[in-house]
Amino acid sequence: MQTILDDFRLTVPSPIVNVATVRHLSPFRYPGGKTWLVPKVLSGLRSLAAKPLVFVDPFLGGGSVPLAALIEGCVERVVLCEIDPAVASVWKVIFSPDYRKLCSLILNFDISREKVLDVISREPRTALDRAFQTIVRNRTFRGGILANGASLVRIGENGRGVASRWYPETLVKRIQLLHGYTDRVSFIEGDGMEVLKRFAPDPTAFIFIDPPYTAGAGKRAGSRLYDHSDLDHEAIFSTLAGGRAQFMMTYDDDLDVLRMAKINGFILQHIAMKNTHHRCMNELLITRS
Repeated sequence: MQTILDDFRLTVPSPIVNVATVRHLSPFRYPGGKTWLVPKVLSGLRSLAAKPLVFVDPFLGGGSVPLAALIEGCVERVVLCEIDPAVASVWKVIFSPDYRKLCSLILNFDISREKVLDVISREPRTALDRAFQTIVRNRTFRGGILANGASLVRIGENGRGVASRWYPETLVKRIQLLHGYTDRVSFIEGDGMEVLKRFAPDPTAFIFIDPPYTAGAGKRAGSRLYDHSDLDHEAIFSTLAGGRAQFMMTYDDDLDVLRMAKINGFILQHIAMKNTHHRCMNELLITRS
């Protein structure tokens, strides 16, 4: 029986990117982070006939891709949106004068399991408090997971426990670098779908979509890794199809995603990557035909 996916061509998977060769700009360890995809997106941006005036990331998370696009000179301005208040607090502080205070807190934090538990147990009173608490949690929780129910690293790398991924000097250098681009960054704490609808009609925009939510029926990775895991994927596809902006989307290799791409006339490429358990997997990179 013929199905909607018959004759739907996919390109051969490209070689796995060695993440160690990609410049790391984000202060976050992020579940589903896209550092491995940075070279592909930058290459796509550079191949466009006209340089986009703005790069839009409605579901920011760790921000590896838009930050690279900005710092590597592929775009002049970025619009970043994040709905999670904890993650958003970090970005708000980085692009504010309080970034110096955040750097000082990181450098002066004498990390131990007891002190980590003390920091994460406090009720934050300011954006700075929340930003520091979020970075501590992100750097000391298993897999960098910030969702409710996540747990602290116990043994960690080389038996270093909660200090395994705590690199204060590196974090501060990244924060200082990013703050230097503040005048070219617009950060929005809010609904990524509204930002997507705002920029989709703009032919001078380039939109990168990496939603931290699984589209496939019955998959629950999003709800396990993120507190904000409900999203209308059909609306994302239809909004982009009806707009004029250039875009790239990355999704799980899933039949529901293939169906949505087929219906909206998009093209796909398999991208080889490794997950956090170093298992080789394919994701889908989706663009306009």
